[in-house]
Amino acid sequence: MPLLEPKPGAMRPRGIGGPAHDRVPEHRSGGTPEPLRSELIELLGAEKVLWKVSDLIRYASDASPYRFVPQVVVIAEDIDDVSAVLSYAHGRQREVVFRAAGTSLNGQAQGEDILVDVRRHWAGIEVLDGGRRARIQPGTTVVRANAALARHGRILGPDPASAIACTLGGVVANNASGMTAGTTRNSYRTLSSLTFVLPGGTVVDTADPLADEELARAEPALCRGLMEIKKEIEADAALVARIRAKYEIKNTTGYRLDAYLDGNTPVEILRGLMVGSEGTLGFISEVVFDTLPLDRALCSALLFFPSLPAAAAAVPLFNEAGAIAVELMDGNTLRASVSVEGVPADWAGLPKDTTALLVEFRAPDEEGRAACERRAAQVLSGLDLVAPAASVTNAFTRDAHTINGYWKARKAFVTAVGGARPSGTTLITEDFAVPPSRLAEACDALLELQAEHGFDAAVAGHAAHGNLHFLLAFDASDPADVERYGAFMDAFCRLTVERFDGSLKAEHSTGRNMAPFLELEWGPRATELMWRTKRVVDPDGVLAPRILLDRDPQAHLRGLKTIPRVEAVADPCIECGFCEPTCPSEDLTTTPRQRIVLRREMTRQQPGSPVLDGLLGSYGYDAVDTCAGDSTCKLACPVGIDTGALMKDFRHRRHSPREEAAAALVARRFKAVEAAARLAVAAAATITDRVGDGLLTAVTGAARKAVRPDLVPQWLPRIPGAAARKLPPTRRVGASAVYYPACVNRVFGGPEGRPGPSLPEAVVAVSERAGKPVWIPRDVNGTCCATIWHSKGYESGNRVMANRIVEAAWGWTAGGRLPLVVDASSCTLGIAHEVVPYLTDDNRALHAELRIIDSIVWAADELLPHLEIRGTVGSAVLHPTCSMRHLGDEAHLRAVAEACADEVVVPDDAGCCAFAGDRGMLHPELTASATAREAAEVTARDFDAHLSANRMCEVGMDRATGRGYHSALLELERATRP
Repeated sequence: MPLLEPKPGAMRPRGIGGPAHDRVPEHRSGGTPEPLRSELIELLGAEKVLWKVSDLIRYASDASPYRFVPQVVVIAEDIDDVSAVLSYAHGRQREVVFRAAGTSLNGQAQGEDILVDVRRHWAGIEVLDGGRRARIQPGTTVVRANAALARHGRILGPDPASAIACTLGGVVANNASGMTAGTTRNSYRTLSSLTFVLPGGTVVDTADPLADEELARAEPALCRGLMEIKKEIEADAALVARIRAKYEIKNTTGYRLDAYLDGNTPVEILRGLMVGSEGTLGFISEVVFDTLPLDRALCSALLFFPSLPAAAAAVPLFNEAGAIAVELMDGNTLRASVSVEGVPADWAGLPKDTTALLVEFRAPDEEGRAACERRAAQVLSGLDLVAPAASVTNAFTRDAHTINGYWKARKAFVTAVGGARPSGTTLITEDFAVPPSRLAEACDALLELQAEHGFDAAVAGHAAHGNLHFLLAFDASDPADVERYGAFMDAFCRLTVERFDGSLKAEHSTGRNMAPFLELEWGPRATELMWRTKRVVDPDGVLAPRILLDRDPQAHLRGLKTIPRVEAVADPCIECGFCEPTCPSEDLTTTPRQRIVLRREMTRQQPGSPVLDGLLGSYGYDAVDTCAGDSTCKLACPVGIDTGALMKDFRHRRHSPREEAAAALVARRFKAVEAAARLAVAAAATITDRVGDGLLTAVTGAARKAVRPDLVPQWLPRIPGAAARKLPPTRRVGASAVYYPACVNRVFGGPEGRPGPSLPEAVVAVSERAGKPVWIPRDVNGTCCATIWHSKGYESGNRVMANRIVEAAWGWTAGGRLPLVVDASSCTLGIAHEVVPYLTDDNRALHAELRIIDSIVWAADELLPHLEIRGTVGSAVLHPTCSMRHLGDEAHLRAVAEACADEVVVPDDAGCCAFAGDRGMLHPELTASATAREAAEVTARDFDAHLSANRMCEVGMDRATGRGYHSALLELERATRP
C-alpha cells in the first residue's frame, strides 16, 4: 500500500439521496455484458471499446432532459470502424446511435444499446477555393471551422448558439440553424455535398459523378424505394403544395420531404434526407459547405420593450429594414442573464414583463454600414421603448466590445436560465416556429397557456424567423409534476399546429420529445411516407430507433432524467456540454460535464450499491487525478461553473491529516525545499548526461509506487536543467517596478542549447533598455504564489504561503506604490486572484492595495513603446497559456510576439497543455492527450520561434512538439539587443 494512500471513502457523496427511481440498476454494475464486450473488443481492439459502468453512465446524458444508459460505447476512428459496427449490429439484431458533441436538446445523442462516439477522431477542416467552400469532418466544432474560414473572409451559414461546442456532423444531422440562418442559410441550403455511410455499410459521396451508378449496384432496393416515394409525392398536387408550404418557415420536424421534390436521383434525394435525419438514416462522415461572406461592418442594439407582445410586434419592421438578426429575450431570460460575466447587474431588477430585442445589421464595408444605420434609425424613431434600468441605452452601436456583450447574454439563454432554475429540477427546452407575421399573437397565446398550466417559462429566440424557444423546469422525480408537463405539451402542440399551422421543431430537430407529435403536425399521409423512408433506407431498424419516429404517444415522457442535488458549485449545471471542447482531459478520461454526471449518479444510488462502488473506484483517476485544474471550463460555461475548483476540493478531501501537515511543513520551510529542488534538478541533469534517463525513470517510478502516483512526479526527458543559484543584481533606488521571479524560474533554467541570458536576466535587461528598471528583492527565495498547494488541494499549506507572499509583496512594493511584475502567467493568476480566499482579513486588505502585473503585460504596455527593435525572426508560433485566458492577457502576448517576428501564428487548436505545474509529470498521458491537436498544427510547418509565457507550459509543449519553446520575453530581449 502506498505511504500516503487517499482517505478511504473520501469521494463518497456526503448527502446521498438515493435510491432514486431512475438510478442505474445493480445488475449494470459490471458494465457491458458478455458476449457484447468481448466480441466488440475482438472486432475493434480494446482501446476502442468503453465498457466500465462509469463509462456507460458518463455517456448516458446529453444536453436534453433525457437519460438512457448504453450497453457499450465504441470510439470509432474511421469509416472502417463505423462499417464494422454496423455490420456487427445487423448480424446480432442490435441498435446503433451516433454521438458527437452531445449538445442536442431532444435526446438525439443517446442510445440504449451500442453508442458510437464520432467526435474524438473526426475533427479537421480543409479550406477550398479560397474559402468559398470548406471540407469539414463531422467532429469539428462550428467555432473551429469558422476560425479557419475567417482568415479568408468567409463564414458558415448555420450559426447555432452552441457553436462553441456543437459539431458540424450534428449541425447537419439536425439541420440546426441559429440566429441568422433562417430558411436560406441553413445546412439544407448551403451544403455543397456530403459523404455518408448507409446502414448496410455502403459509402456514398454525393459529389462523385458515379455515385448514383455505384449506389444502384450496391443497394438496388433502396434506390427503387426512394424513386417510388418520389413518384407518389409528385403525383399528389395537394401534398406537394403542403410540403412546400411547411418549409416556408423554419421546420425540422420529421424527415425533409422536400428532398423528394428537390432531388432527381436517389443520391440527390439522400443528400437532402440526411439533413435533419438525426442519425436515423446513416452516418455523415464528411461535409462540404458552400460558405458565405463574413461581413465585418456591424451595427447592433439591445432595445427594451414593456412586454413580450410589444417586442414581437416590432420584429417585422426590422425584417423589412434588412436586419440579419432580430433576437428576442423576455424578462425571465434577461434577469437570469445577470449570472453571465459582463451582463449589467441592474438587469436583475427589471420588471417582470420587460422584453428586449437584439437587432443586428451587417455590411461588407463602411458605406453599407452607414446605410444600415440610416434604416435602423428610421425604425427606431417609431418605437415605444422603455428604459427600466440605468444600463439600458436603446441605441445602435458599432463598438465591438458592447456588441459581443449583447451576444454573450443572448447565447447564454439556455445555460443562464437553466442555472437559475430551482435546485433539483429538470430543464426542458422547446423550440417552435410560426409565420413571422403572427409572432405577437403566438407570444400572447404562449403566455396564456403557460399560466394555465402553472409554468413561468423563460422565452427567447430568433424572432426574425418566427422561431422562439422557451424553457420549463419541473421535478422529474415527482409523477404529478411529470403529468403537469405532459398536459402542457399536449396543449402546446395542439395550439402550435391547429391555431398557427406552425412547426413543432424549428431548428432543434424532432428528437424524443416531439416524435409522438409528428403526425399531429404532418398528418397521416406525410407521416406514413416518413415511416416508409425509414424502412427503405434502414429496413432492419438498426439506426437510432425511437429518436425521430415513435408510435408511442407517451414516448416523450420516457427516460426523463432527475437532477439530484450535488455540490453547490456544480448544482446549476444543465449538462449542456459547452465546457467539453476546452477540457484538457476530454480525449483521455472525463470532461467537466461528465464529472458532474457521474457525481449525480452517485447521489442517485443507495449506500452499499455495487454501482456506487464501481463509480467511486473509477472517479479518483478518471475525474480527480486527470483534471488539469486549469478551470478553463469556467470560462466556457456561460454561468461560470468551475469544475476544476471542485476537483481541487476533492483532492483536499482525500488528504489525511498527516498529508496536510506535511504539505504545510513544506510551505513553512520552502526556502530549504526550493534550494534542494534546484540542487536535485542539477544533479539529475548530471546523471542523465552520464547514464541517460533510465536510472531516474526507474527511481521516480519506484517512489511513485511507494508514496502515491499523484504526489511523486515521474522523471521525463526534456526536463530543463537547473537555474543559476543567484538572481541578477538590481537596485531598489529608481526602480519602476518590483520584479518577482517565480519559483519555477528560480529552480529551472531556460531552454537547453539556447544561448543568451536567463529569463530573469532578460526581464532585467529589457526593462533597463526601456528606461523602466526593475528591482528583485533579495529575500524572494522561500516565497511562492501558493499555486503548488492550491492545485493539489492542500489548504493548510496554501494558507501559509498565500499569506506569506502577500505580506512580502506589501513590503517589497512599499504598500502597493510600485507594481509587482511576475514572470510566469500561472503565478500572476495565483497572486492576483487565487490566494485571496485563503488570506486573513488583514492581509486581504493589504492585497487589495497591490498592483500585480504579468511580465508579458509589463512588456507590452510599459516597455515596447520605449524599445528599439533591432532584429526580427521570420515567424513565431504562440502557445497562450490557460492562465493568460483567465487574466485576459492573450492580446499582450501577441503584441510582444509581433514586435519580434514578421509573422505570428496562434494555432486554431491552441488550448491548455495540461502540464499544470507538475501534473504533466504526475500524469504524462494527460499532457500528451491535451496537446495532440495543437502539436499536429504546430509541427505541420516550420517556425523560427516557439513562444509562450510560463516555463512549465513551455516544457509541456517541448515534449508535445519536439520544438524548443521559450518565453516571449527572451525573444524580446534578443530582438532589442544592441
